[in-house]
Amino acid sequence: MTTRTALAPAPWERRLLELQQASTWQLDGRAAVAVGTQGWQASLNWRQRGADAEVHLAGPLGVGALVLKKTPEGLSMNGAPPSDAVLSQLQDRLGFEMSLDDLRYWLVGLPNPHTAAALQRNEQDRARQLTQDGWTVDYDRYMPVKGDWLPARLVMSREGVRVRIAVDHWDGPS
Repeated sequence: MTTRTALAPAPWERRLLELQQASTWQLDGRAAVAVGTQGWQASLNWRQRGADAEVHLAGPLGVGALVLKKTPEGLSMNGAPPSDAVLSQLQDRLGFEMSLDDLRYWLVGLPNPHTAAALQRNEQDRARQLTQDGWTVDYDRYMPVKGDWLPARLVMSREGVRVRIAVDHWDGPS
């Protein structure tokens, strides 16, 4: 008979600092988007390395693949050099405006520390609902990852846009 050891939740303030300072992590999962009456689904792979992020989105069978790279030099899409036009191109492709700076934090269950936010925590002292930059992020499931609990499912919504993200695998953060 195998016994499962429950992970004792770390206090929010300690987790907040540790996750904000985490420089390396990655996740593999799925995204489903509804914009008005339109919608799409994609696989989602996010690799965070310090200030650099690489995000892969691909529809069924790789259709509509999109590779975003966010560095201190800017945002690039599908191998093109960073430019100011990428943000509007990204918005056109996605069908809505999304801040990768915010999403980087939301994926690990935190508010972006650089803008105002309202946060409600659950009984395990994890984010339950976060409101920031016009978005509401609901966290309804967590998974154990390296002695902690990280979001396994979150739903982001704003004015006719709903984005569901299901995380299948976490590596990190460290």
